[in-house]
Amino acid sequence: MNPDEIEAALQTAFNRCDAASCPLTDMQKQILLQLVEQIPRDSTSRVSDAANPLDELTSEELEAFLQFVKAEEKQNRTWKVQLLNDWLLAQDSGTVQFIRDRYGLQWLNRVESYHFDKYSYFEEALQLRIGDRIEVSNALWEWIPEDDSHQREWFPCMVIKVDEISDGDEVFTSCLIRFFNGTEYEIQGIYEWNRYNWRWPQK
Repeated sequence: MNPDEIEAALQTAFNRCDAASCPLTDMQKQILLQLVEQIPRDSTSRVSDAANPLDELTSEELEAFLQFVKAEEKQNRTWKVQLLNDWLLAQDSGTVQFIRDRYGLQWLNRVESYHFDKYSYFEEALQLRIGDRIEVSNALWEWIPEDDSHQREWFPCMVIKVDEISDGDEVFTSCLIRFFNGTEYEIQGIYEWNRYNWRWPQK
């Protein structure tokens, strides 16, 4: 969100507070609006790198955490649910016990799928599942020079099929997506050679 969108959202929130008979004071509104004014106007990124909770881990912790996530995904289990189950049942989480001991539930709740995009070099920790929402780049169907990020656009879609295909000694993953206008598109090598043409939705 850019500052103008944030300010509009705040105005909507102020109106809803008034309608719910719990209005904010003029001073509270002014403080919130002043904070928005401090955001640079040319800020177009939706999420800053500093907001990525995975950056808070040490290199050893990050490697252990990504290994854990990858192992859970290979067994078709959701890594976050597995950690929460361990915590609720007071079970040891093994190599990632440090997440509970040092970082806690608030850190865990901040981790979203798109945070893993920065670490996609790690053999794709998160696997795509049917029903996942992703964003794909127009570079999949039109030629865009590598150094021209301005021509690159991102389109939301949903994963409707994931297949692992063997071609002799080579194995690659094919993914069928559906755009919200109903159009379907197959992406070959979704992890292998097309990894930089899709991303998890950013909030």
